[in-house]
Amino acid sequence: MKGPKGYMDLGTIFDEIFEATRNFQDEFHRNFNPFGEGCGPRWNFDENTDYYPNYSYPPMNVYMTADRSMIFEFALAGFDEKDITLSFQGDYMVFSATLPQVKNGEELPAGENPRYFKRRLKMKDIEKQKYFVPLDKYAQDKVKAVYKNGILKVAIPPKDEPDQSDGIKIEIVKEGV
Repeated sequence: MKGPKGYMDLGTIFDEIFEATRNFQDEFHRNFNPFGEGCGPRWNFDENTDYYPNYSYPPMNVYMTADRSMIFEFALAGFDEKDITLSFQGDYMVFSATLPQVKNGEELPAGENPRYFKRRLKMKDIEKQKYFVPLDKYAQDKVKAVYKNGILKVAIPPKDEPDQSDGIKIEIVKEGV
């Protein structure tokens, strides 16, 4: 990050590094207690902890409803629905989005980069992200995606009759009969 005179803003860079380190330390102490009950390591499951931090942007929720529909909610403030791509490839839902190059209703001239005094809203393009949605359990052809107030809500209903492939039964016979 370059400052107003082209200098690196080390204060902001160090703030971000120390904040990430502090968050990691707090999470580690909260969830892993090597001297807990029974002398062994103890892991506390917490539904608010993201155990799969590969896709930390955009913020999202994934949950299942009472009728077994899988719901994905993506926070996509600043994106247009025409710039969001959503598709299925086999057992995976593939999601990506690109930011429009617009500021205050006008396009930025090529090569112009704004100078930030404070930047906490870090918006960026979202490259292909894959989410596991088993084809044999969910009706991918009946998916409903709604984009409203910066939230993309994708509802994938379960199949009426899941594929019941128990395999092939092998008969066991006694040898020598």
